[in-house]
Amino acid sequence: MSENNHLVYLVGAGPGDPDLLTVKALRLIQQADVIVYDRLVSEPILELIPSGTKRVYVGKAPGQHHMDQDDINALLVKLAKTNRSIVRLKGGDPFIFGRGSEEALYLVQQGVQFEYVPGITAAAACSAYAGIPLTHRGVARSVRLITGHCKANHPLELNWKSLADKETTLVFYMGIANLPELKTELIKAGLAASTPAAVIENGSTPRQRHCISTLSELPAEIERLGIQSPALIVVGDVVSFADELSWFRPQAGADIDTEQQAIEN
Repeated sequence: MSENNHLVYLVGAGPGDPDLLTVKALRLIQQADVIVYDRLVSEPILELIPSGTKRVYVGKAPGQHHMDQDDINALLVKLAKTNRSIVRLKGGDPFIFGRGSEEALYLVQQGVQFEYVPGITAAAACSAYAGIPLTHRGVARSVRLITGHCKANHPLELNWKSLADKETTLVFYMGIANLPELKTELIKAGLAASTPAAVIENGSTPRQRHCISTLSELPAEIERLGIQSPALIVVGDVVSFADELSWFRPQAGADIDTEQQAIEN
């Protein structure tokens, strides 16, 4: 660990599969004195934390915050000033819809140094584990990573016209609750109702499920299957490759009934 005082490591834990941790992330996790971690850090990754390391849970679920963001910021500063090795462990990548940059800015403003350790973001990992390439020559020339969730009581205010591009893959984070609106607005903006679309629940973990459908039918399929957060939504013609490229076989399939497996394959 660095000998610098007042230092916090902002570490991305990736999407859940511990094998997707970076070498640096694993080293910092195993050498930390204190780890402040989120809800989306998977149990297999938490099991890599040495038994003597202090853990502080600050997870946030939709509508349920174990600790407010302001309190998390203050906690990180307080811990940093103990001159111990502090790891702020966040699911996915801290700088992609992880509020990592907000925490980094607060640390800097309070005179606390930080180091940023990227993690594999859900868009890259979960789509790959479902056999969906984000780009493909002649099919998708760009990718858009989009938040499908806004602050409480605030409507989604997205540039729907710019999103309705047949040659762009759309990846929505935290969008399950707003999927009916996403579907309606994208179709209204000109994206074909038949555009391939997928949802990936608990991507890269033994509990992964994915449903391949169309933009117009995906909300109904998700409701029928009872798919819940954390889940990622992918919209675009590249989704059609999942039929041939789906390679990941979750080990914990016992709790998925035959009908659900049929949807996945």
